[in-house]
Amino acid sequence: MINPQAFTPNEIMTVAAARALRNSDVCFVGIGAPSAACNLARLTHAPGITLIYESGTIGTRPQVLPLSIGDGELCETALTTVSVPEMFRYWLQGGRITVGFLGGAQIDRYANLNTTVVGPYDKPKVRLPGGGGAPEIASSCGEVFITMTMSSRTFVERLPFITSFGHGAGGASREALGLSTKGPTRVMTDLCVLEPAADTRELTVVSLHPGITREAVQAQCGWPLRFADELIETTPPTAEELRVLRELQDRTDRAHREEA
Repeated sequence: MINPQAFTPNEIMTVAAARALRNSDVCFVGIGAPSAACNLARLTHAPGITLIYESGTIGTRPQVLPLSIGDGELCETALTTVSVPEMFRYWLQGGRITVGFLGGAQIDRYANLNTTVVGPYDKPKVRLPGGGGAPEIASSCGEVFITMTMSSRTFVERLPFITSFGHGAGGASREALGLSTKGPTRVMTDLCVLEPAADTRELTVVSLHPGITREAVQAQCGWPLRFADELIETTPPTAEELRVLRELQDRTDRAHREEA
């Protein structure tokens, strides 16, 4: 029997992210942690959710988590597959996607994301994978959820490069650029959940995971954090959520070992 009190930081991050999704959502899914969260939601409380991946697969229902947007599992289990130009022009830019689910290498206090370089652009310390479709997802989805492991290297005071626009410099930055979508509305980490403040749009801790203190969260963040006046504790994962997530991950591990 699964003990719902025995969960890992990554598991509670994934569960918290999955819970943010609704059965009626049309969700543009990023690879990695966002994909795990979205498929956990589909396999638990949101069986009617429509998952869309950048390669053009619509209504996909993978049995194992994809390694990339080109993973055959996505096309094989999709309701239909359209061209990438149609995916972006008609579905994404046409306002037909309610939620974009992203991750990143770095994030700042206004939920701008960096997936391009660490260090100067012309002589970076690390060259990252780049934006792919993430900048368009951040701009055109109704709202954006972000899931990232929290550390002072990932939650930084100033990004060396903004790949995906969140709330810019805060306040009405999105509106100033003509963006009518909400942008990032929730950030799920292995320690806490953050949401942008209504006035400044600065990320604010609204929920601490069980056993996590304010001090522990602040120690893993590169700027002075804001905490909500009514700070709550994240509801721990249920036994069912853990069972479904672990079975999904076990199937994925077995499948990818067989392919290697």
